[in-house]
Amino acid sequence: MNRLDVRLVISHLLVAVLGAAATFVIVRQLAPALFDESMRMSGMGGMGSGGQGPGTLRQQFADAVSGALLVGALVGAVAAAVFGTFAAYRLVRPLAAVRAATREMAQGRYAVPVPVPHETELAELATDVNTLGRGLAETEARRVRLLGEVAHEMRTPLTVIDGYVEAMIDGVMPAGADELGRVSDEVRRLRRLSDDLSALSRAEEGRLGLELREVDLGSITRAAAERLRPQAEDSGLRLVVEAGGEPVVVRADADRISQVVTNLLGNAIRATPSGGELHVQCRAERGDGLVEVSDTGEGLDAADVERVFERFYRVPGRRVAEGDTGSGIGLTVARGIMRAHGGDLTARSEGRGRGATFTARMPLGGRPGS
Repeated sequence: MNRLDVRLVISHLLVAVLGAAATFVIVRQLAPALFDESMRMSGMGGMGSGGQGPGTLRQQFADAVSGALLVGALVGAVAAAVFGTFAAYRLVRPLAAVRAATREMAQGRYAVPVPVPHETELAELATDVNTLGRGLAETEARRVRLLGEVAHEMRTPLTVIDGYVEAMIDGVMPAGADELGRVSDEVRRLRRLSDDLSALSRAEEGRLGLELREVDLGSITRAAAERLRPQAEDSGLRLVVEAGGEPVVVRADADRISQVVTNLLGNAIRATPSGGELHVQCRAERGDGLVEVSDTGEGLDAADVERVFERFYRVPGRRVAEGDTGSGIGLTVARGIMRAHGGDLTARSEGRGRGATFTARMPLGGRPGS
């Protein structure tokens, strides 16, 4: 009785039976009275045809009507059962396909397309399930790619460390300060990757553990930019910082916001060739505090503007500075930090070779998201 198709058939049958019963009762009550009225108006109220009395003729008419109604009710019930079975089949078949697809998805097989039926509601359900399957497939692909990228990122420093240590053990290489310093550099690279992955995990799970207080976004931006000024000047770049004037007060974790600005400016330095210009600005705009980091560097294609925030995504043909040990997830972490503050991090660019601008935005006064 809990099956949907059985309930649909029974519901159609009940509708037919109830309709027939109501029709039977009403007609059975009204037909004799209407018959008598018709006989009186025609002047035949005293005698029926064939010498039958009006009572006998009246009863025969009522019996004929009752018999006809019973036959009609039986035919209607059979028709309702047949139509209900057909309707239930048309409804349950797409639902069975959806159920089969979701079972396949639960077992990790996401490429199971659900046929889209003609009925609007069922078509929307099938489309939603297909969208869910594609989303899960993309998530799984990113997870697999993440594992591969992490393994790749770890392989190089581990290979270097293993080679140096083995050479020192064999006596081929002295265990001097320079050699140990190179090992230490690779260890720091592994630690940075570990820290970034940990921060990424916390950001995506909403577990950043922000220490919120009222701070001046301009002061944080200016301090972070000035720390990187020597690096920018060593790269032959001109750094312009506009973060003074009126305080831009937000409720935020100062260390995390500084991490975001440092990441954005560090990326801009690496993306800009010597002779270029970097521009860092902090301002209030329509109830939000904004930090914009612009450069005149390699820029982004339209297809890469959003993809740069994906984990380990590398822009094709990008400049790679010597000694670049970036983990490839800095922008992902930075966006997670801004969203945890109730804001966002976005990018825009007019195309390759025309620079890029990254904008970190969060509410003034602090309405950090959960």
